[in-house]
Amino acid sequence: MDIKLKKYSHLLTTKVIVFMLMITCFAGVIKAFVDVEDVNNGDLGIIFEENYFLSQAYVQESEPIVSSLTRLLGEFKNEEHILTGGTMNEAELRSEEQELYSDFQFHSKSYNPKLSEAENYEKFKTDYAEKISQVRDQQIKNELREFHFLLQRLEAVEGPLYYASDGVNEYTNTTKAEKERFLTYPSYMLFEEYKTELFPKEVTENDHFYPISENIDGLDPQSHIVAIAFPKEFLDVKIEEWKETKVITTAIFYRLLAFFTGFILSFLYLLLVTGRKSFGDEKLHLHAIDKLYVDINIFLGIGLVILWVALLEGIVSSTIDKMIIPITIPISSAVFVLILSVVKHVKNGTFLRHTLIYRIFNRLFQFVKNVYESGSVGVKTVLLVIGYPLLVAATFFMFPVTLGIAAWFAFKKIKSFIAIKEGVERIKDGDIHHTIEVAGKGEFASLAANINSITDGLNKAVDSELRSERLKTELITNVSHDIRTPLTSIITYVDLLKKEKDPAKTEQYIEVLDQKSKRLKILTDDLFEAAKASSGTIPVQLERIDIVSLITQGLGEVSDKIEDFDLAFKFSHPKDKVYVAADGKLLWRSIENVLSNIFKYALKGSRVYIDIEDLDSEVLLTFKNISAFELNISADELMERFKRGDESRSSSGSGLGLSIAESLIDIQKGKFTIQVDGDLFKSMIYLPKYKK
Repeated sequence: MDIKLKKYSHLLTTKVIVFMLMITCFAGVIKAFVDVEDVNNGDLGIIFEENYFLSQAYVQESEPIVSSLTRLLGEFKNEEHILTGGTMNEAELRSEEQELYSDFQFHSKSYNPKLSEAENYEKFKTDYAEKISQVRDQQIKNELREFHFLLQRLEAVEGPLYYASDGVNEYTNTTKAEKERFLTYPSYMLFEEYKTELFPKEVTENDHFYPISENIDGLDPQSHIVAIAFPKEFLDVKIEEWKETKVITTAIFYRLLAFFTGFILSFLYLLLVTGRKSFGDEKLHLHAIDKLYVDINIFLGIGLVILWVALLEGIVSSTIDKMIIPITIPISSAVFVLILSVVKHVKNGTFLRHTLIYRIFNRLFQFVKNVYESGSVGVKTVLLVIGYPLLVAATFFMFPVTLGIAAWFAFKKIKSFIAIKEGVERIKDGDIHHTIEVAGKGEFASLAANINSITDGLNKAVDSELRSERLKTELITNVSHDIRTPLTSIITYVDLLKKEKDPAKTEQYIEVLDQKSKRLKILTDDLFEAAKASSGTIPVQLERIDIVSLITQGLGEVSDKIEDFDLAFKFSHPKDKVYVAADGKLLWRSIENVLSNIFKYALKGSRVYIDIEDLDSEVLLTFKNISAFELNISADELMERFKRGDESRSSSGSGLGLSIAESLIDIQKGKFTIQVDGDLFKSMIYLPKYKK
């Protein structure tokens, strides 16, 4: 089953069928939205309303009546109140007068700049009295028009009964305006003396009631009363209409949900498979439509959407149900084809590079870059002199911005030049550790980088020279000390031997001379080997070495020393054979030096760990032991020649073993390092793996 799905999932026929399904579902979604708009003004909330008294429809029947009554009581009162200017908006009137006064200042001959503002204003009120009166009359007319509009809206109310009074003015559509009369109806609203009475009680839980509450907040609770009642006949009709609307809206909602789900699933499927011929296909396949530039593609899509909206708005509401599908299907098909083309370029990583704007600017940039990089400073200057006026001419409408960018660019270049100049001065004066900071790229950045490279090389040369001088001094001191000790003993015992007549003592002296001469030979050989190893003149023949076998065989050869020093060796290595590219003799000499270092300085009775790790391209050989002496010096110092783990130099070593091992590993293209952690001493040898 899975094989069949994989076979048909990316077929062109499958994609076309799914695309048609997607367009059908999309058109269905749009049609469902239009139907909801026709049936219930686009309100889907009716689906979740439990009954009519919790609905928005109930509030919509009441809110216009409450709004009109509260405005009549709170703002207009009555017609006489409006005619006497009781509703006059003083702020608006002052604004109109100010506009007239501005006209007086600029156009009236009566305005005298030599007079004070107050005197001119008095002249203005005299000259413009008629216009000011007209403004007041016009405002009163506007208020009267709004007042009669509210009365007409209330007169048009059929069904609900209302009553509003402020103690003087009354507005009602019933002759029985007693408060108790309103309380006999199956649903009513009563707002009086800080109290709000609503029936039935469910109305208090209506989430849409806030517009009515906002209108009631503007009433005077001490004198105003507003009552609205809904007769049973009116409620029965509205409840039945609400139920029918809810049933129709619910059916449309489920249809909308089904079409939307189908659209999303089919669209996601097309997003997944577009441009591919199978799930494992890494190559993206483009078609003729995909040659269209992405930005042109997007503009076309937006244009089609605008055309679709314009066509729908131009259709009269009576025919929109018939025309929505024929208009939506062809336009949406074209838009989604363009969208899937954009998706292909996103998958292909060419979303930005396949835009017309990118192509134009990229070619222009490459042209300028090629000329700029291939030419001398003179060519670049000429290019700048010619190019900048052209840029200004092309952007004349934003010349200040262009000028600002040019000034900023020049400031940055001058700042870089000053930084280089000051940096060179400091370096010339002896501050060789100074670094010239120039951000970005270009001539100045390249020049600063080159100067910094010179100072870095100079710093390294100075540090290397200082280190070399220090090592030479220590080398002379250490060599002098280590050679003088056995040499002094030899001279002393030779003198004693000349004078000694006792054969037993003579034999004893000869034995001491033999030991000291051998010690002197060892020091001389180590010094010679160290010099030879560090010079790199030793011939190296790299071959395949089984590192596990080499270590195993070597440990067997030094088993006597292991027993003498009471050391327990723990050897850990991979199960499979591990081969390294190395010179067998030189590698064993390096390992022998490390083992010799362990025998000399390891704590007796302790354990020594040897680990071999396969690190893909190289092999790590690690030796770990506990030092018998306190390691109060750093790993770098221990790697120096003639440096021993015990500062007293009481041990028998020459201090050259680790240095020789490092040099021998280096010439085999490996790396030798040591680490010190408390009394734990680690020697690590990195060797390249053998490759056929």
